Amino acid sequence: MATNPTNPPSEQADLGILKGHVPFVGLTGGIGSGKTAVSDQLAQLGAGIVDTDLIAHQITAPNGVAIPFIQKQFGSDFVGSSGALDRVKMRTLVFANPQARKSLEAITHPLIREETIRQAKQLIEDQVPYLVFVVPLLVESGNWAPLLDYLIVVDCPEETQIERVMHRSKLPRNEVERILKAQASREERISRADMVIENQGSLENLKTEVLKLNEKILQIQKDRTSSS
Repeated sequence: MATNPTNPPSEQADLGILKGHVPFVGLTGGIGSGKTAVSDQLAQLGAGIVDTDLIAHQITAPNGVAIPFIQKQFGSDFVGSSGALDRVKMRTLVFANPQARKSLEAITHPLIREETIRQAKQLIEDQVPYLVFVVPLLVESGNWAPLLDYLIVVDCPEETQIERVMHRSKLPRNEVERILKAQASREERISRADMVIENQGSLENLKTEVLKLNEKILQIQKDRTSSS
């Protein structure tokens, strides 16, 4: 991705130009719901995966393309000694300051969008049967619905989410609860879904659900091909 660090991209290319080549599937869920577990299994079944959260971490990693913009906007205090974004300090700031959140998103969102499109193009060229866009705040953004052929929500009880994130990320309970409150409710996500995957049982149960999901998505492509 060749982006000038003194001038972040202001215009986002349109994923819509790629629509129609393969089914576009959205995969979302609250923090700690298990989106990665589902997307990893779909990848094993041959799906093309574009994980926007992973991209966000990549562009804010040491020498990430977003780091010069962040340092210029927020100061060197928000970049750690490794050269990566100080995520704890930034999270504290954006929760307390909505304008800071907007400033950060103005930097990261176009860069994430650019890399999302690049990866999607490459996966289509690689002839994957369908694309899965893993987007934590898909419902909240309001921009994805027109692009998607199918929307999957990974769901589990809120208490399970809290326990998973506390264990995984070593965050205190009040911090996890604050993140949950900033996201769409379970009810809102589920109301938008074409399919809900319950992720509170065994790994074998989850694999069974993902296999069913894979068959449904492949059928979308078969139906599209037979009707064209």
